[in-house]
Amino acid sequence: MGKLYVVATPIGNLKDITLRAIEVLKNCPIIAAEDTNHTKILLKRYEIENKTIISYHKYNEEKRVKLFLDLLINKNLDIALVSDAGTPCISDPGYQIVKAARENNIDVIPIPGPSSLIAALSVSGLPLNTFYFAGFLPKSSNKRIEYLKKMEEKEIETFVIYESPKRIDELLQDILKVFPNSILCVCRELTKTFEKVYYGNIEKVIEEVNKDPYKEKGEYTVIVHWEGEAKKELKNDISIEALLFDELIKQDLSLKDAIEKVSKKLNISKKEVYKASINIKEKIKKIL
Repeated sequence: MGKLYVVATPIGNLKDITLRAIEVLKNCPIIAAEDTNHTKILLKRYEIENKTIISYHKYNEEKRVKLFLDLLINKNLDIALVSDAGTPCISDPGYQIVKAARENNIDVIPIPGPSSLIAALSVSGLPLNTFYFAGFLPKSSNKRIEYLKKMEEKEIETFVIYESPKRIDELLQDILKVFPNSILCVCRELTKTFEKVYYGNIEKVIEEVNKDPYKEKGEYTVIVHWEGEAKKELKNDISIEALLFDELIKQDLSLKDAIEKVSKKLNISKKEVYKASINIKEKIKKIL
């Protein structure tokens, strides 16, 4: 039985390919490619010859699965699955053949490498302990806003969107409507000729994208970060407790005077500060 190799290929610069990926492409007799012409350019660059390249894209995916299973199971041939750029199956064709291979106990082997998603995240400078990958959002502005609002409701604070140059302006305006205080990192054509990274609050990013004469040159990866209400409340609680503790210990004030001072500093009610004092007491009890 053959093996299915899921091979990551360069997202732009052809030098961004692993030695292992080159080796697998040389050894596999069959290459399943999203765009055969695009893949031929890569194969030519690394002098990989005498390969049977079979198209495999979203329009023929279902039909091709049977063919590939026959080649893997009955013909005992290894297949290398590649997309136009980056890692297959990430907003690209590949899911159905991988699923079918798994269901038929065929070895599916990842050959890791370039990914526009990971490349963009790595240079974003945004919090990435957790993030949500949304891929391409609906083309309709109304449906797009509806989708964004669902993420707001779920308090998904860092998320990634793919977008075409034709709709980048509309997407950014929709993000502005739902997340007006967000910070963005917008990457275009990473590793390619028109590579560009925009960073800052959303209004700044929109202004810079609009001024860029090359804004229609290539696909975009948009990373959005904002703070949900739960985190804002937590920050507020911490700041109240920290100030109150400072007044009580460092300034040596009575609880009554400390509450009054913090209340004035933060422009909040004494009752709210008093609640924070109870939290401090509880924390001290746990320590003692």
